[in-house]
Amino acid sequence: MTAAVLSRYEIDVQDVEYLRHGDKPLLARIYKPRGTGPFPLVIDLHGGAWCKKDRTSDAGTDEPLAQSGVVVVALDFRMPPEAKYPASLEDINYAIRWCKARARELKTREDMIGILGVSSGGHQAMLAAMRPADTRYAAIDSPGKSNVDATVRCVILCWPVIDPLGRFQYAATLKSEGKHLKQAEDWMSCHLKYWKDEAEMAEGNPTRALQRGESVERPPPVLYLQGTADLAHPVPNREQFIASYRKAGGRVELHLFEGVGEAFITNDPTSPQARDAVEKIIEFVHREMQ
Repeated sequence: MTAAVLSRYEIDVQDVEYLRHGDKPLLARIYKPRGTGPFPLVIDLHGGAWCKKDRTSDAGTDEPLAQSGVVVVALDFRMPPEAKYPASLEDINYAIRWCKARARELKTREDMIGILGVSSGGHQAMLAAMRPADTRYAAIDSPGKSNVDATVRCVILCWPVIDPLGRFQYAATLKSEGKHLKQAEDWMSCHLKYWKDEAEMAEGNPTRALQRGESVERPPPVLYLQGTADLAHPVPNREQFIASYRKAGGRVELHLFEGVGEAFITNDPTSPQARDAVEKIIEFVHREMQ
């Protein structure tokens, strides 16, 4: 590892309102290394099948990442029942521009911002990275500096729902076969709370967008992490995304972790696999955003 990756920083953690809808604030938990910077900045999107969890859920990843010398901005964003797709993408697109507009305050630079997503957050991270100028996602006016965009330098995907329609169909098959029934029913329920229908699951879909030939301008490099015992995120969906992204000119670095399932970092950040995964995230961020 580089000297920057091996560095250990004291960090400060605070919650900041980054956006407001009516009388409801949306908060970001900011993990900021003590030092002058500029530091790389990573926006973290939590998982929870689009319907659960919050900005505190990925502390087991966010804290060591910040201690390596990375500003981490972990977001709350709109979820069902308050709002369905694409509301969360509007909040995320805005948050990227919010970070760029406040780059100096956050001890980073506009060109040193990446995005990380876990499970459904991984879906949203990849979609936001592929469609930074989508008028639906960029519907909220930029904060202060109107010239900032929502492009990112790199993407970290932790067991993402990379093909929402594929995962919905997989869950439906499990349910019909009576396998993993509780999980399958929960996944399907959350899908239907976030998405209007299967057509929308196919539209807001990184894998199927690439298969349809949707172009991605300067596709950012991707780090893709998944456990080999993951039941929630089908391997064929992963393999199709990686093949399609590479065909579109993107670079994907895949790491598989033996014997662990979905949420293995979230559930036990002290496990050997989780520690290895976090080290790979740290190394990737510092390498890609030097």
